[in-house]
Amino acid sequence: MPAAQRDETQPGTAHPETAHPEIGIALRQKLKAERQALFDRFRRDDRPEKLLRSLRRCVDGILGEAWRAARLPANTALVAVGGYGRGELFPYSDVDVLVLLGAAPDAITQAKLESLVQLLWDLGLEIGHSIRTVDECLLESAADITVQTSLLEARLVTGDTALFAQLQTRYRAALDPQAFFQAKTAEMRLRHAKYEYTAFALEPNCKESPGALRDLQVILWVAKAAGLANSWGQLATRGLITRVEARQLMEKERAFKDIRVRLHLQTKRREDRLLFDVQTAIAESFGLASDPPGPGARRASEYLMQRYYWAAKTVTQLNTILLQNIEARLFPQPSVPRPLSSSCGGCFNEVNGFIDIVRDDTFETTPSAVLEIFVAMTERPDIKGMTARTTRALWHARNLIDDDFRADPANKARFLRILKAPVGLVHALRRMNEFGVLGRYLPNFRNIVGQMQHDLFHVYTVDQHIMMVVRNLRRFTMSEHAHEYPFCSALIANFRDRWLLYVAALFHDIAKGRGGDHSELGKTDAFAFCREHGLSEEDTELVVFLVEQHLTMSQVAQKQDLSDPDVIAAFAGVVKDERHLTALYLLTVADIRGTSPKVWNAWKAKLLEDLYRITLRVLGGEPHSADRELRMRQQEALATLRLFGLPANAHEALWDQLDVVYFLRHDASDIAWQTRCLHDKLGSGRPVVKARLAPIGEGLQVTVYVKDQPDLFARICSYFDRKNFSILDAKIHTTRDGYALDTFLVTDATFAKHYRDIISLIEHELCEVLASTAPLGAPTRSRLSRLSRHFPITPTVDMRPDERGQNYLLSIAAHDRTGLLYAIANVLTRYRINLHTAKIMTLGERVEDVFLIDGPNLNNPRVQVQLETELLDALSN
Repeated sequence: MPAAQRDETQPGTAHPETAHPEIGIALRQKLKAERQALFDRFRRDDRPEKLLRSLRRCVDGILGEAWRAARLPANTALVAVGGYGRGELFPYSDVDVLVLLGAAPDAITQAKLESLVQLLWDLGLEIGHSIRTVDECLLESAADITVQTSLLEARLVTGDTALFAQLQTRYRAALDPQAFFQAKTAEMRLRHAKYEYTAFALEPNCKESPGALRDLQVILWVAKAAGLANSWGQLATRGLITRVEARQLMEKERAFKDIRVRLHLQTKRREDRLLFDVQTAIAESFGLASDPPGPGARRASEYLMQRYYWAAKTVTQLNTILLQNIEARLFPQPSVPRPLSSSCGGCFNEVNGFIDIVRDDTFETTPSAVLEIFVAMTERPDIKGMTARTTRALWHARNLIDDDFRADPANKARFLRILKAPVGLVHALRRMNEFGVLGRYLPNFRNIVGQMQHDLFHVYTVDQHIMMVVRNLRRFTMSEHAHEYPFCSALIANFRDRWLLYVAALFHDIAKGRGGDHSELGKTDAFAFCREHGLSEEDTELVVFLVEQHLTMSQVAQKQDLSDPDVIAAFAGVVKDERHLTALYLLTVADIRGTSPKVWNAWKAKLLEDLYRITLRVLGGEPHSADRELRMRQQEALATLRLFGLPANAHEALWDQLDVVYFLRHDASDIAWQTRCLHDKLGSGRPVVKARLAPIGEGLQVTVYVKDQPDLFARICSYFDRKNFSILDAKIHTTRDGYALDTFLVTDATFAKHYRDIISLIEHELCEVLASTAPLGAPTRSRLSRLSRHFPITPTVDMRPDERGQNYLLSIAAHDRTGLLYAIANVLTRYRINLHTAKIMTLGERVEDVFLIDGPNLNNPRVQVQLETELLDALSN
């Protein structure tokens, strides 16, 4: 059979009944009993490496019996590859094997091979297998780095020893250590990019994340391929690392293996992610316990994760050192040190594109070099990094930063030079954080390194979130990223002293975890930093303002009515001038984008930009008057209508039925679109539903025009609920002649591919729903997401009169789930509540909705209490 036809069968593939049912049953029972005994022994002795070796020996024995039962020809062998070949087997990992053939199989051998594969599946193992000759192995190895890597760790389980030796000899002869090194390091960089170059995700993968097990394996793979070493001890013997570093790597490797073993046993499957669901159980299995309740109390899972992050940080540093040293052995270059100018006076040389200390004790004799090296790297973007010697020395020199170091004016100036650097800032700050330099220089920053964020929208630890915010601000300044946020790029291009934004970003969340308002506490830290570093009063005031108000713009844009002049006037009073407004806008966008890739969307972008533009006009002396805004929007809408060739008076009949509030709450483009759709359908006896792609570039905009009815909002929500559409925004309006003119912004993952069909479907089906008088069904009962179950939110309902006393603001916070808005609408319908606007703010798994409502009985305190109680019941269910 050709190689392509007998290659790799993946776990989970269906297979026929085994030809050896009695053998399969007996071996399966034996394997199950032996594995369980090993699991029980591990729970008693807590020795992960012993378990991994024992599981390997157990499976070796079972596979050996299966191999003998298959009675394959003598010139065949069963070879363990991958992690199993390395001599380790995690509880629920794949068992990767190669059936090595001396020649292409004849019909009899082929039948025996099929019987063997069937038998292996019947054992209940996750088998990943391939069947190849030696020639085919070498061909596949040359074409696929993954196959080449798995063969690097090949180990004979049973069978023809000479055939296996032939494979190893020919494989070694064909292996190019230099090409292998380049391929594996490129593969590692791609993997790191997948995980955003950080080990500090809140739910890291203990195998694949940066600084985890895979990084350790890459080191040993390239060292083995180069013939340098097969273990950490051998690497130390060959002078590639020190004995202390080898011991550290062994300790971290053992720790990661221990975590991975416990993850498998806890979840009873191949699970390598430290998910929130299991973090507490894993922590408790290590004997960690949560603090007693009180201010600053920490969960057991937080202690576990902080240990994990510190271990990953150590591995990251040593990984850099080792790979550089191995690369130097594989690609020897003449070392010609060239002095590198710096303010610390001859501390550094440039060696083959890397920065190198002039002496081993450079940092000890000149402590200021600890900061100066980062200054030099930002001022020389052509520098590729640090030499291994420098990396090692800097890692040990972080403790030189003390109170005297921080008080030195020259060191303060160096830190500001890093913040003001035109290029390389993000890389410098990340490296400073990895080396512990940033936390030593800013002691309050050290408190948030590796600190968990127990909410439903952050996906990074506090320190890594801050790094992401700085990164986002920097991207606004780069022409190659201008297409991502063109408005932000245009604003920051004209912003004077943009480095002040980076200072504010460093401090905006620095007080998290201390208890109290982190914005207020962070403001104090920011003020102290600015004063200590000699910033002017004007610059200090801006930084402190940004830290204190960094949540304000998001809350106003997403929770308040931007058509209300009083809302805009109040916000303008907070920011005071264009410079503060622009700075706050840029920081807000960068902050939201830095929480999670899923939190930001085009709708939030539009709300923030609208608030910025309206406020800017007010700050410029242009009053935000309803009459002026009304005229501007109508004129713009009429200009758009003329482009479609409508009669000059086509809009009049509809607009005569609309009040000022309608025009203030809708953009000119929305007014023009609705006018085009409805100018010839006024007074229609049947509902009119029109939909289009949302102008903001995300989701669909749906307009409903129908005779008003008490349960209309609930009926519309019921339809979107059944379709699993998410409602981002709702504008509710009633015309003077008693028709509802409601607009919804809805999203769904399928819209982008099938929007034409979905638009037609919505326009037809929603019309039928609105024409029906059938009773409304019960809201969909859906399970909470995994994150929501782990981070329970107590639902809250708050209702208070608006500033004019004409309507009420109803604020709701709860877990996001299918049917939530419909459940709320059902309650409002029962109390005959009129809904004017709905602001839907989704923060990951959490929703914070604000409704502008009125009703005949809302002035009655008893009715208010009953309404709030029923809403809480609806949110809880």
